[in-house]
Amino acid sequence: MNQRAKGWTMVFLLFIVYGINYLDRVALSVTAPLVQSDLGLSPAQMGVVFSIFFVGYALFNFLGGLASDRLGPKLVYVLAVGFWSIFCGMTAVAIGFVSLLIVRLLFGMAEGPLCAAANKMVNNWLPREKAATAMGLLSAGSPLGGAIAGPIVGLLAIRFGWRTSFWIVCAIGLAWVTVWMLTTTDRPDAANANANAPGAGVRASSARGSTAAAAPSLSQYIRQPRILATAFAFFSYNYVLFFFLTWFPSYLVKAHHLNIREMSIATVVPWLVGTVGLACGGAISDAIYKFTGNLLLSRRIVLVTCLLGAGACVAIAGTVQSTQSAVALMSVSLFFLYVTGAIYWAIVQDVVHAERVGGVSGFLHCMGSLSGIVGPAITGLIVERSGAFASAFLLAGAIALAGAVLSGLFVRNARRGEVLREQAVH
Repeated sequence: MNQRAKGWTMVFLLFIVYGINYLDRVALSVTAPLVQSDLGLSPAQMGVVFSIFFVGYALFNFLGGLASDRLGPKLVYVLAVGFWSIFCGMTAVAIGFVSLLIVRLLFGMAEGPLCAAANKMVNNWLPREKAATAMGLLSAGSPLGGAIAGPIVGLLAIRFGWRTSFWIVCAIGLAWVTVWMLTTTDRPDAANANANAPGAGVRASSARGSTAAAAPSLSQYIRQPRILATAFAFFSYNYVLFFFLTWFPSYLVKAHHLNIREMSIATVVPWLVGTVGLACGGAISDAIYKFTGNLLLSRRIVLVTCLLGAGACVAIAGTVQSTQSAVALMSVSLFFLYVTGAIYWAIVQDVVHAERVGGVSGFLHCMGSLSGIVGPAITGLIVERSGAFASAFLLAGAIALAGAVLSGLFVRNARRGEVLREQAVH
């Protein structure tokens, strides 16, 4: 097999593991009604269990990137997927609130390196002009994993019990680790000796950018209104996404009285629609850029339009009476949401010096993970105190709308004093 084929085989394996990642992550959401009943958990406690995942996840977003640079992405994936599969399986041995909390914290820590290690692997293997395509393709595994999680985990839980379903999901991840260890390397065979190896162009470009002008500090970037606005927009994106991921299955069971089998099938549609949105979002922004000739305007149009659409749909979804309407509205919301999925990272590439792209990206990723910490817990409290989900849906919609407004106001071209710094990036 030649180097190009090996590179795209690696991309395919990352596509699979992104799907496994969401399969594992969504498993608790799908089985939540059974877990709550079996372990005697209140809605507020279940919200905290959902949120604690993101505490560990946020911490290892940064540490996973550092480990990928120092240890290599292959080993990072072996450790991350191996441990997260084991901790996912250990959900089956939880006996109460505290034990479930500990397992989910460790599970989140293990999943933290996922995106950073993928970026490193693609950079090592593929030339710069193919990197965006590769990242888009492998990222599409996430919503696809969410789509298949409902039927797979739901039916396994019905057939074998919710505890056994987690051990089966664990085995899927460990099988992937075995294939990954046997088929991949950190770099193409000649990468260490050949300056023209795939990915070398990215590093060379970064080096040239760093010599053209001194890079502004990370603190200077994260104080910029457009970076802060982009970070909050990403927070709002993840708030709605994690709200759907953690609580929508329970909403269908409790508010619309679906059984586990019906709920598992109903959640497939929004995830599949979201997969389409993620696949075409970057192309939509690029098409607008070709028409307008203004890079940040094209990003801003996508963010404002799609976050407004997502916010409106999720807010209404909690007020409708029929299950079909709720699923349809959440499907449209997830489509709009995923169209913006690549835009946040594109903005960082557009305006940040090459030496600071990693740090600013880490800041955005951390902001998104914070929404996963607070959002599910807040939703659990709202449901426990009000006895209904409508207010939680409205809050998610309002946060998405706030993200759209801030994007419209602040995601704009540089002021005069920033122009020279941006020229150095390009």
